[in-house]
This record gives sequence, C-alpha cells and structure tokens, in this order.
Amino acid sequence: MRAFDAHAIGACKVPSLVLMENAGRGAADAIERELLDGCARARRVVIVCGAGNNGGDGLVVARHLMLRGADVETWLVGAYDRAPDDSRANLDALRGVGGVAREIAADVQPLRDAFSRSPGASVIVDALFGTGLDRHLAGVHVEVVTAMNEAAAPKAALDVPSGLDADTGLPLGVAVRAQLTITFGHYKLGLLTPGGAHYAGRLVVADIGVPASLASVGGASAQLLERRDVAALLSPRAPDAHKNSAGHVAVLAGSAGKVGAALLVARAALRAGAGVVTIATWADAAAAVDARVLEVMTARLDASALAPSIDAALAGKRAVVIGPGFGLDATVKRAVLHVLASFRGPVVIDADALTLFAGAPSTFTSSRAAILTPHPGEAARLLGIATADVERDRFDAARRLALGSQAVVVLKGPRTLIAAPDGRIVVNPSGNAALATAGSGDVLGGIIGALACALDPFDAACAGVFIHGASGDAWATCGADRGLLASEIADGIPAIFAALRRAPT
Repeated sequence: MRAFDAHAIGACKVPSLVLMENAGRGAADAIERELLDGCARARRVVIVCGAGNNGGDGLVVARHLMLRGADVETWLVGAYDRAPDDSRANLDALRGVGGVAREIAADVQPLRDAFSRSPGASVIVDALFGTGLDRHLAGVHVEVVTAMNEAAAPKAALDVPSGLDADTGLPLGVAVRAQLTITFGHYKLGLLTPGGAHYAGRLVVADIGVPASLASVGGASAQLLERRDVAALLSPRAPDAHKNSAGHVAVLAGSAGKVGAALLVARAALRAGAGVVTIATWADAAAAVDARVLEVMTARLDASALAPSIDAALAGKRAVVIGPGFGLDATVKRAVLHVLASFRGPVVIDADALTLFAGAPSTFTSSRAAILTPHPGEAARLLGIATADVERDRFDAARRLALGSQAVVVLKGPRTLIAAPDGRIVVNPSGNAALATAGSGDVLGGIIGALACALDPFDAACAGVFIHGASGDAWATCGADRGLLASEIADGIPAIFAALRRAPT
C-alpha cells in the first residue's frame, strides 16, 4: 500500500491530501450506512485520532459526519504540532467549519466520560494508528485502546483496528475490537486472517480515487477469491455428459471405527459433480462401508499385496483423495508413498496422510499434482514448528509449505489460504463458524477431488474451498452459528453451483 500510495501521488499526480479526503469521505459513508442506519443526523459520534495519517483520515470523517448533522466529538492523541502536513491541514479544516478537537495527554478519564455521557455514543471511530504500526502499544495509547474496547458503543476502525499488525493480523499487545473496519484502497493481509477477523469485524473497502489496477505497481501479496472467479471456473456440463466423462474419484480412507470419514469424502465428491466414486479401504473396515453405501463403489486394500491392490483400485480413476481416517501405521505410510509415486493425476492429501510425514514436506514432491489440505496443527507438524507459529503468520507458513512440498496447499481455518509453489496465494472469504464440525474437512477433500477431475489443482482447490464455505454460509442464513452436520455441507453443494451460475458477480 505504501508503494501504491507513492505511485498515485508521484506518477499519477493525485495529491496526498486528495487521497486522504477520499479515504475519509468513503469511511464516513460506510459508517453512516453500516452503523447509523443510513442517517447521521442527531447521532452522537466520538472520534479518536492519532497524530499520524490515520488520525488525518479520522479528522476528515469528523468533518463529513458533522456536516451531515451528527453530534461529533473529536479527540486528539499525540503531538499534533509534529503531525504530517495533511493531518494538520484537516485539523484546520475541521476547526474552520466549526468543529472542536480536544487533546488527550496522560489522563484518559475525560475520554471515558465522553464515551458514556448521556446520550451514549452511537459510534466510536478508531483513527489512532493505521497500517504503519510495527511496535507494541505502550503508555497512554494502551489506555486509550482499552477505554475504547470497554465502551458500550460499536466501534468503527479506519484502515486497520489500532494495535493490529497489518501483515499478520496479530495484536501488538492490545488492539481495538471493532464491529466494522473500513480499509482504504485494498484489503490488508492481516485483516484476512482468523485473528484479523476477530478484531476487524465486517470489512468494507473504501475507494481512494485511484484505479485499483495500479496495485500491480507495488506487487500484490495475495488475491481475494470472489464469486465471479469461481463461477468462471465452472463450465456448464455438456449435454452428452456421462458418469465416466464427469470423472471417477478414488477415496483411500477409513479404517475400523472411522469409516464415516471415507463416507463423507465420497458423498461430497458426488455432490460436487464426480460421476463415480470408489472407496478403497482396509479389510477390517470394508464390511462397514459396504453396509452403508448406495451410490458409491467399494474396493478392498490388501496389506499383504499392497501395491497391486492399490493399483487395481486406482485403475481408470481421474483423481484420488487419500488420508481421512486411514490410519497411522507403517502399512498406511507405504500406501501413501505408493500413491504419490504411481498415480499420475491429482491427489488430495489430508488428515492421516499428512500426519505420517511430519517434518518431511518434501515427501510430496514425488506426486505430479498433489493438493495438501492441512489444518494449522497438521501444517505445523509438516513444517516442524509449533501451531502458534503457523497462526502467527499464516501467509508465510502456507508459502513455505507449498514451496517445500511443491504442492498446492490449502491451509484451513477462517479465511482459508490456497498457496501454490510458484508463490501465488489466494484468500477465501466464504464460510463461518458453523463449519467447525466433525467431518467438515473430509467434505472439503471430496469437493476438491471432484473438481480436480476437470480443473488444474490450484483452480480446483480455490473453487472447492469457496464452495465448501458458501454451503456453510447458505445453511447459516437461518441465523444459527452451530449445529451444522458435515453431511449437510455436502448436500448444500448443488444449490451453490446453481447460485454461482445465476449470479456470478
């Protein structure tokens, strides 16, 4: 974003003061629309401005909301005599139209009183720090953020919640917990992480008056997956399609007591468009699988003749999903290695098939088209680091794992990441907390496996993750954030396909 702004100012000749004005006006529009029921008149708004450019954005917001009839209280934190020129210009502009800005030195009690004074604040606007923060908050800033968090009014943060690392989404000691974050120009990486989602609330991107295409000047760090991206990948099925042309997926999964994992993968693959699915599992689980399938074919894996039985199960298959509930013994490990070395199509690798190779992501380089689908704990084991280290910088962890395995990596979690060995990384926006249910990951593996019959591994992973999350979102329209069954995620997939075809924007 710094490179983007610098190019806009230097090469495009858009003055920085204009960029700040556009950002602040866009934020005022979003706050009015999202938190003030579309009308700022007579609503009480308290705005807390730091002494940097983020504070300047807040001063623009204060002026616009005041001119729309809001009762605006503006508070300054820091030495404004040393503030950037644009911020000082907007302080003068606010005062010029009759606004008042009060200063906070060491005592934040007056600010606390402003939050709670009757009538209570309708909105508190956080304009304390923006994307440039690279240190833990200290002193009066900690007290100000704490006071904002303790106030009852909803918070709107400008660009990023103050105290949040804009790259990782981790709090720098303490951070504002916002209900709405208006970010400027483009999303910031830290907002698209589980931690960022916790602190940022709903996200709105405000236009700052510069073409978005100029993002390439600074080099985009990631891409955000959108409905139209996924819709463009899903071609209508040909009128003469048949089950074999739709693709045959092999599911190597399940073991005694864990056949549900294999069944969920298979169900999801069929719902996602696979024409045929075969579950290949161990002898001690095969009878339980046979007793519970209707549309799915089955095959038995023989530990005493492992390679031939696997080869027979994979003959004629377009894609493979391997690992869910499969087991963690030496025979399973040999089975995974054989599939990686012998199968020439895409292989979706999950659960036990990942855990078996802790610390050895290079194992997967033997596959021509591997797609790894780890949750943070599995990713940590593969990389030989702690789960907390993965969550500390999910983008870095996903890139490292994709490079080390030479595979597409789906790092699961809120805002799932899809990373490719060539450095591409995509953030998925779909999904919600209801997806935190047993078997959800098995369903995702089945979806990706089905899509990989027709798409390249990276595209299959992107589309599969989006569709999986969208199914959860569709279920959650009832208002619930829990109670979703994994099989219901699978059963919701056809409706998502239909919705994508109707409205691909």
